[in-house]
Amino acid sequence: MFDIRLFIEKLKLSFQKRTGVVQAKKSYATWLAKGYVKEPLVSIVLQSHNKSLQIRHILPKLRAWGDSLEIVIIDDGSDISHTQALAESLTGANEFLVRANDLYENVTYDKAIRFANGKYIALLQDDDDFDDTSWIDNALRHFDAHPLLAILGGKDGLDMEFEHDRQTAHGGKKADGDREFQFVVSVNRAPMWLNKELFCRHLHHIDFSFAPFQFDDYELCARAWLQDLQVGWYDAKFKSLSVGGMRLWNGSFTQEQTQRNGKRLYAMYADKIEEIRKKVEACNALEA
Repeated sequence: MFDIRLFIEKLKLSFQKRTGVVQAKKSYATWLAKGYVKEPLVSIVLQSHNKSLQIRHILPKLRAWGDSLEIVIIDDGSDISHTQALAESLTGANEFLVRANDLYENVTYDKAIRFANGKYIALLQDDDDFDDTSWIDNALRHFDAHPLLAILGGKDGLDMEFEHDRQTAHGGKKADGDREFQFVVSVNRAPMWLNKELFCRHLHHIDFSFAPFQFDDYELCARAWLQDLQVGWYDAKFKSLSVGGMRLWNGSFTQEQTQRNGKRLYAMYADKIEEIRKKVEACNALEA
């Protein structure tokens, strides 16, 4: 099928070539001046749906941390006005916009982890806020102190509760908030930090069977412990900028996913949870 727009564009480019009228010329020097960092220490991955205002609010705070920071925004099915606002806001060489078609976090986080180049990756939500970037420095300190720490949560550190009569599982008792750091059975997002090397070498993926969302973070933590890795928690002191999208638009969908994935989590780990708890207890005993 003939497309008049392609034909006009072809004529335009041909005219530019013949007349020497071109866009600003590119060079190695101009590319180098952008300051791209191939192997940043930290990658921040932000999942967003129609929350460009919130993302733009925290971008300057993130940039203040330093040059060894990569920012990856997942624009997951937003209205075009939000997509355009995000595109205009990401001006740095290590700032990227990844567009998805409302696939939800199980899929988009998994893909973004592979896209990100940071040694440590922080998964954030679009309603997260913080006063300063001390939460980044504190996380790096915990990773330095614990080489087997694959996952570090900054929201809730949790046990997992298994209801044998209903054959379902969900988050359980929260960790002691008075401790600066501790090993825990599981953490939830966000922030949720990953040691990328340990993730890629041992964990490989976020379990797609939990897609599109709900409890895949718990599953990943359980799998980490059973791979002889560690899961830790610290208080990142995040605040909420707004009501999360799940509560705004997906109430019944969230209930459906909770029921479905709760049973899946039970089937996978009900007979392994005591083994995991013993590993957590042993690691915390060494910290005492």
